[in-house]
Amino acid sequence: MSSSFAHSTQPEPHRARTKAILIAHPEIRGLIGKNRWSFLVILGLVAAQLGLAVAMADARWWVILLVAYGVGAVIDHALFVMIHEAAHNLVFRRPTWNYLAGIVANLTGVIPSAVSFKRYHLKHHSFQGVYELDADLPSEWEARLVGVSPLRKALWLLLFPLVQMTRPARIKQVPFIDRWILFNWAVVFTVDAAVVLVLGWPALLYLLVSLFFSIGLHPLGARWIQRHYLIDEVQETYSYYGALNRVAFNVGYHNEHHDFPSVPWSALPRVKATAPEWYVGLKAHWSWGRLLVRFIFDPGLSLHSRMLRDDRGGRLLDDAATPDLEALARTP
Repeated sequence: MSSSFAHSTQPEPHRARTKAILIAHPEIRGLIGKNRWSFLVILGLVAAQLGLAVAMADARWWVILLVAYGVGAVIDHALFVMIHEAAHNLVFRRPTWNYLAGIVANLTGVIPSAVSFKRYHLKHHSFQGVYELDADLPSEWEARLVGVSPLRKALWLLLFPLVQMTRPARIKQVPFIDRWILFNWAVVFTVDAAVVLVLGWPALLYLLVSLFFSIGLHPLGARWIQRHYLIDEVQETYSYYGALNRVAFNVGYHNEHHDFPSVPWSALPRVKATAPEWYVGLKAHWSWGRLLVRFIFDPGLSLHSRMLRDDRGGRLLDDAATPDLEALARTP
């Protein structure tokens, strides 16, 4: 196990692959677009989570934990995928409507995150592996603190929502607060207060525990390991093709998403099917549960199992723009 991050002298791999795939398969341009049905999915998931919060209002604590782990985490994870879709403007054509869609998906998430996620996630696409700009990378202090201890790795996953909140301090080029972030805070905290006033603290506890399980110590939480942790020392991004994609809205198709971030969740499997020669040779995961166990107990995997680079693709550190791959894909 290395006690430091891996380093690459090459540009991030996706932009060049996007261009090459489009030359070989220009028909992929037809997959780019919006999926307005995603907003109906958001409404249904939020309604289901609120319904479960009502049911948990008088439940015992152990019932809350079981339901949150078995059902609530699945719903919250799906809602986070919808926040991700809205962050890429893949729900509606107007950016404002996508902001609102993301905030609606965040209503039962307890911690306001939809707009902040958009800010930092788009930087991740532009500057994959650049420590100063990619909040998806663990901080150095995280990696050193967790080390290879199975217990500390498990605790890191369990507390991952809190850990993520520390990373913006490292990404100084992204404003911490703006009017959309404040609006996101106001809406979600108002919902939190309403849940406590109307349903009581057990209902809010259910929502909070569902959030922590959905991106933490749970098979679905292994998605955060699947995406960019170096199972292979030369491959930076990994897809997941297992059955849980059915409840995770194809979010496991991560190589495909990085190559074509303007393709909505519903069409990502068709990217792989259209250009299989670009994906079948890449290593991929088929079980999030198996990956979760491996990450915790394998001393060869740690938070340092990530690729860093200094190459910024010719863009300045303070360049807030992301590659316009939708425009690129529409270019003859």
